[in-house]
Amino acid sequence: MSLDADWRADLDAVDAALIDEYQSGFPVESRPFERVAREISAETGADVDADELLGRVRDLRDRGVFRRFGAVLNPPVIGSSTLAAVRAPEDRFDEVAEVINGYRQVNHNYRRDHEWNQWFVVTAGSRERRDEILAEIEERTGCEVLALPMLTDYYIDLEFPVVNGDRFARESLEETDVSATRISEDARGDLTPLEADLLLAIQDGFPLSATPYADVADEIGASGSEVDPTVDEVLAAVERLLADGCIKRIGCVVNHVVTGFTNNCMVVWDVPDDELDERGEAVGSLPYVTLCYHRPRRPDQGWEYNLFTMIHGREAEAVDAKIDELAADHLPFAHERLYSTETLKQTGARYADLVADGE
Repeated sequence: MSLDADWRADLDAVDAALIDEYQSGFPVESRPFERVAREISAETGADVDADELLGRVRDLRDRGVFRRFGAVLNPPVIGSSTLAAVRAPEDRFDEVAEVINGYRQVNHNYRRDHEWNQWFVVTAGSRERRDEILAEIEERTGCEVLALPMLTDYYIDLEFPVVNGDRFARESLEETDVSATRISEDARGDLTPLEADLLLAIQDGFPLSATPYADVADEIGASGSEVDPTVDEVLAAVERLLADGCIKRIGCVVNHVVTGFTNNCMVVWDVPDDELDERGEAVGSLPYVTLCYHRPRRPDQGWEYNLFTMIHGREAEAVDAKIDELAADHLPFAHERLYSTETLKQTGARYADLVADGE
């Protein structure tokens, strides 16, 4: 039996609703599970209360279906972030990866099937600190660094239904909403002391309790922070961070590998600059495109691509077919397919570093 068939074997309608419908939009109120229990009971006809629902979220997390319960944070808005790559010689590949992964500010690193074979993300509290880290990596490894900060976000969201037989992400959906958002490399977040402490407290998830926001307030107050917030102040701060884009969504964060989405491909495109926004928004609205953004060309380093798309799928052949469709119908331009072949590091950005680096 396949991986995705195994994990779905004993799920019921309540589990399915939690997994597919509450990856975002979890209520920002003192007892959020009570409202979600009412909503799921009305939808499924089940008689489920807040305690049972909380237990189900815990179980799904313990089984690995959920990575965590809580907020998905947005590093480029809070600090300064960039995608980067090196051409690591094969006989030094592991040595180079060890140097790169040794930085706390590196939160993702993947081997990709390309001349530029290690791709990693650096997120720091300021552009200056970010660039210092890139320079250190270049000096310590002896490998030229290709730095590709995001300039425009057309569509970035790994929220999609998984309790299904879809061969690629969102096969069962018709469209997604997009908008072009310019990203500043000089972002610092301008966080209040409460907002900074809140991000630190929730970076690994919310407490799995009936009163997660009150528990976060208590944690901040007991941490020696200069603030001792009430639950209402924490709720208001969460709402502000959602409105500002520092928090992308709140809900149950799915582990896509466990749910069978093990094939992903980053495709880079050479799009005429005067067509970039129009093409980026059109492609970002395609449901099977999970990520779509503009990064700079680096012609002095032989990098001529300016549009990046990502497609996630359960079947490699289905992902390839959608890339073929993308090239034929939407992006008739030179492109390359950079398949991820190994995960070298995957963690969340560490917000203690962002707050400290930005001061």
